[in-house]
Amino acid sequence: MEALTLTGTLKNSAAQFPSRRAVSVSGRFDLTHSRLHDLVEEAARLLISHGVHHGDVIALTFPNTVEYVIMFLAVIRTRAVAAPLNSAYTAEEFDFYLSDSGSTLLITSVEGNGAAQAAAAKLCIPHATASLPDPSLPISLSLPARQSGPAELGPAHHNEPSDVALFLHTSGTTSRPKGVPLTQLNLAASVKNIRSVYRLTESDSTVLVLPLFHVHGLIAGLLSSLSAGSAVTLPSSGRFSASSFWPDMLAYGATWYTAVPTIHQILLDRHFNSPEKAYPKLRFIRSCSASLAPAIMSRMEEAFGAPVLEAYAMTEAAHLMASNPLPEDGPHKAGSVGRPVGQEMAVLDESGSQLPPNIPGEVCVRGPNVTKGYKHNPEANKAGFRFGWFHTGDIGFVDEDGFLHLVGRIKELINRGGEKISPIEVDAVLLSHPDVAQGVAFGVPDDKYGEEINCAVIPREGAKVEEGEIVRYCKKNLASFKVPKRVFITNELPKTATGKIQRRLVAEHFLSMVSAAKVPKFGA
Repeated sequence: MEALTLTGTLKNSAAQFPSRRAVSVSGRFDLTHSRLHDLVEEAARLLISHGVHHGDVIALTFPNTVEYVIMFLAVIRTRAVAAPLNSAYTAEEFDFYLSDSGSTLLITSVEGNGAAQAAAAKLCIPHATASLPDPSLPISLSLPARQSGPAELGPAHHNEPSDVALFLHTSGTTSRPKGVPLTQLNLAASVKNIRSVYRLTESDSTVLVLPLFHVHGLIAGLLSSLSAGSAVTLPSSGRFSASSFWPDMLAYGATWYTAVPTIHQILLDRHFNSPEKAYPKLRFIRSCSASLAPAIMSRMEEAFGAPVLEAYAMTEAAHLMASNPLPEDGPHKAGSVGRPVGQEMAVLDESGSQLPPNIPGEVCVRGPNVTKGYKHNPEANKAGFRFGWFHTGDIGFVDEDGFLHLVGRIKELINRGGEKISPIEVDAVLLSHPDVAQGVAFGVPDDKYGEEINCAVIPREGAKVEEGEIVRYCKKNLASFKVPKRVFITNELPKTATGKIQRRLVAEHFLSMVSAAKVPKFGA
């Protein structure tokens, strides 16, 4: 039964690899798997003494710190539900997420979070702080205990596969964010899939660059590593820093890392302008959460000397759905997100019939890692779970080798006079330009065609590009109806907290700039 729960998987890992490094805080201290397990058990007993019960939702808002790691694992150990939240939210956003999740307790770092605390106070939700000033001592929790005597982790706290362990929200790219409950089984199945496809073992090590309130960093980076008996390093600042990333990777013997394309591009630009004296020998580099252009993949592999494996994931699937294989398991394909991993995948038409290879349709999945449904959202459940499959909302096709190629989100396809255009295809051309660091295509309203293509590009450092040059380049590499009508040259693009570029936000940003006649130019 323990193999069907995340907590059971982590307990087995700690027993199998007690003295191996589990978590490091860069330049400060290391925790072994055994010590991490003890800290989590002690923190779970503290939570029980503070009145936390099975099913309670506990909101957590921290930087990427060891306190967050311990408290997250302790919450789910008590059979409560962890609800990680972005510390950069406004008070209004915290109000929504705390209310929608039904949180009964907010835990932050000792530094606190004014916006989160204000929202919690408004909702009459208690606030606690957690700190670990000395890793040889138990973690400190600021709330007074509600029960007398020591709390025990008894039979009532035995983790079950059906226990909801994690509560996240979708990013809300096309609608109000939807609440996604993920069970112990969902999480255990996902980390098993990730370990298997990347062959993670106790010999592996990584540096976490993505925020742990998001499913990518939390499950692919942290939990999969811990479940394999391998090690993770947390940046000393609690967040990604391009200047400290490679030194940390070298110092802690990293063998791989996972990130969104935006971070890969930052590291690539830094390499071209100020290369490191040495880079670690990596087994692989993983890219997920947004499309990675083939040109960027090629530059990364040449620069860092490791295969770059693009993957496909969603919150509703507890992250991983498909991935390109390691070199020893076969070739990986640029422009593809790989083959399904540990679940069934099908490309369906609107009637639910499976489509043959190379015919685009909606990508659908089912398996033990997939949520059973959104919380209190029957309309979304009706639309998202049809014909016995979870519908991703992505359009794609499977080639003759079984590799999935994504065309785009259903609601992001650009309909120009009846021609359906994939913005991902336009992105790939933009990013193949030697002087473009980042580029994104998006649809805008048009009186003649209904929608027209625009794009925004960030030049590489030291390069200067003009709108006309980008248009001419696109005309050489795209059919005429796919060429952007307008190109915005800028020095930044709006992104989510995880570094993901959302076309809707980009379109809104530049359309508002046009209306205000304040388009930001590179170097301005």
